[in-house]
Amino acid sequence: MRDTHDSGDYRGRVATAPASPDLNELRGFCVAADLGSLGRAAVRLRVSQPSLSKRLASLETKVGARLLERSARGVALTPAGRQLYRHARPLLEAADQVGDVMAGIRQTGTIVRLAASHSASEAFVAALLTRLDAGEKLAVELVTANSQVVRGLVSEGRADVGVAASRPNATPNPGVRETELVDDAIVCAVPPGHPWAARMHVTRRRFLATAMVVRDPSSNARWTVDAVLASHALEAADPLMEAATPRAAIAEARTRRAPVLLSRHVLAQSDFTIVEVDGLAFPRSYVLVTPAYGEPTGEVRELVERIREHIRIWLR
Repeated sequence: MRDTHDSGDYRGRVATAPASPDLNELRGFCVAADLGSLGRAAVRLRVSQPSLSKRLASLETKVGARLLERSARGVALTPAGRQLYRHARPLLEAADQVGDVMAGIRQTGTIVRLAASHSASEAFVAALLTRLDAGEKLAVELVTANSQVVRGLVSEGRADVGVAASRPNATPNPGVRETELVDDAIVCAVPPGHPWAARMHVTRRRFLATAMVVRDPSSNARWTVDAVLASHALEAADPLMEAATPRAAIAEARTRRAPVLLSRHVLAQSDFTIVEVDGLAFPRSYVLVTPAYGEPTGEVRELVERIREHIRIWLR
C-alpha cells in the first residue's frame, strides 16, 4: 500500500509556533535512515510499519519538508532529512544516556562512570549495558566521545574506566593505562547495490581516487587511515562527507550510495558489504582505559569483568 504522505505538498504550510521534538518520531526517522528501510526500522523499533509511517508523517508535517525519499529500494535522506539527522542523532544519543542513568541508578548501588568511543558504543558497549541485570547493584553512567576524549576523561578522573580505540604512533597519555580488549580494523564498505559490492575488492588506485564518507578529523578511525596512508606515502581523494558518528556515516553513505570507512565491528551489524583494498589494511584494536594511579573500586572491577565476558561471548 502506498504511503499517501509521500506526495504531500508542504509549500503552503505556515507554522504558528516552533514544534517541540518528539523523541519517538525522531527515533523512528533516524532508525529508518540508518537501515534504509521502513520495514526493517519497524522491526528494530518493535512497532507496526503503519505506526512508524504515521510517526514519520507527523514529523514531516512539523518540519514542513519531506525528510525521507521513498522508492522500491527503500528510503534515503533528502537534503532536509540530512540536516535534521545531523542534529537529531546526537539528541537521541544524549536521551539514551539519560535513560541509561535513570534505569541504572540503584538506592544501594554506586554509579560507575564509563566513557566509550562512538564506535565502541555501537559495536558492543551499548549492547552490554542493556544486558546488565536490572536487579543488581551495579549502575553505569555512559558517556560517548571520541577515543582521545575518552582517555582524557579517565586521566582527569571524570570517568572511572573507558573503552577506546588504539591509535597507531600516537603519544601515550601518561595518566592512563591501556589493555587490549579485541582486534579491530577500519575497513571500506559499500551499501547494497553499489558496483563494488559484487566484486568485494578494489584496486589501490581506485580506492585512493574515490571520494568516500569518512569520520571527522578528530576521530580514531580517521587517524588510523591517515597514518597508514602516510606510512606508504599515499594520499586519498578529498572526503565526500565527514560524519561525527559511525551511525551518521552509515546513513550518509547509504543516502549517497558511496563507500564508507568505519570499524569492521560496526559494519558487521549493517547490510553493507566490506570491500578489500589491494595492498592496504588499516588495523587497530579496542582497548580498556584505566587510571594510571590508584586501585579500582569493586564496582569498577565488576564492570571490567562484565566487559571482558561480553566480548568473549560476542566474538563466538
